[in-house]
Amino acid sequence: MPVLNRIADFAPEMAEWRRHLHAHPELRFDCHKTAAFVADRLRDFGVDEVHEGIATSGIVAIIEGQGEGPTIGLRADMDALPITEETGVPHASTVPGVMHACGHDGHTAMLLGAAKYLTETRRFRGRVALIFQPAEEDGGGGEVMVREGMLDRFGIGEVYALHNTPSVPLGRFVTTPGPIMAAVDTAKVKITGRGGHGAYPHECIDPIPAMVGMVGALQTIASRNVDPLDEVVVSVTEIHAGTANNIIPETGWFGATIRTFSEKVRMQVKQRFEEIVAGQAASFGVSADIDYELGYPATVNDPDRTVFAADVARDVAGAAGVADDAGREMGAEDFSYLLEQRPGCYLFLGQGEGPGLHHPAYEFNDEAAPFGASFFARLVERAQPV
Repeated sequence: MPVLNRIADFAPEMAEWRRHLHAHPELRFDCHKTAAFVADRLRDFGVDEVHEGIATSGIVAIIEGQGEGPTIGLRADMDALPITEETGVPHASTVPGVMHACGHDGHTAMLLGAAKYLTETRRFRGRVALIFQPAEEDGGGGEVMVREGMLDRFGIGEVYALHNTPSVPLGRFVTTPGPIMAAVDTAKVKITGRGGHGAYPHECIDPIPAMVGMVGALQTIASRNVDPLDEVVVSVTEIHAGTANNIIPETGWFGATIRTFSEKVRMQVKQRFEEIVAGQAASFGVSADIDYELGYPATVNDPDRTVFAADVARDVAGAAGVADDAGREMGAEDFSYLLEQRPGCYLFLGQGEGPGLHHPAYEFNDEAAPFGASFFARLVERAQPV
């Protein structure tokens, strides 16, 4: 079964919704106008319940099926990015310095399309919980919704989400069992020595050689401490020190991003990071203050639900349109917090060639929306058949 005919019928509506959202992007938890637009559409469709104000501006909407049954959760993220748009499209962002550069406008439109279809047809048992989440890009809105009790409050038994991906053929689904996206942690290390005149280094304690030593030594975590079969990234991405070429600075700092897939490796990397910094600091005679922040955990798909979700995707895209063992990637996603609590699956949906995610010229491909909406609808109908 390809794209559902009824969903194909209102593809132009999905494009209209998406372009409205694209023109009016909002950041982090401040998705109030977006949420109001979503809530109005949901009430127009005739969903049974609309619960607003979860995680500040999130929504959970309930659609009742035919007869008793479980509740399945479908999630779309709503927030944009602090990027100045360069697409030149007629519906470009009207908010300076903010744009939908990751396609969350498209994710929201796809879930609205599925909501319209499921409300009309109701060919399923139990309930559907439509989760419209703020603050995926920054702030961990998924974690906040879980912490506020969303999953228990609405009796959600399993959860699913889609994310568009450029440079993958339009309508092709990509997923994998187990970890699909990495945990993301950050570190900021401030080094303090003793500043002075560049002509008299013996009277100073220079933080710059200490930082250079630390940055080099940190690369041994991946090459010498972690099992080569356990993927890990330790990337120093910022180094800041000094104000003039004849002054040895008092302080300097550097920042890093750390990506892992297992909690064991995650904690191993954190320990070695802190040990290396401390050891290097001692050897150079400087002090080091480490701010090591554990961010989003790894996004881990349930193997059985992944097999099921991939099979549903084949209903929509055909056997050749699904890659169900595509491997993992080092990006991160706060849907991980939902998958820590409930089994489910996270998939990517191809939207064809174009600028990549988080690029100022990125634009969601509206032709992808019927594939995503059809996937969500068929997922519910097959998971909870009448």
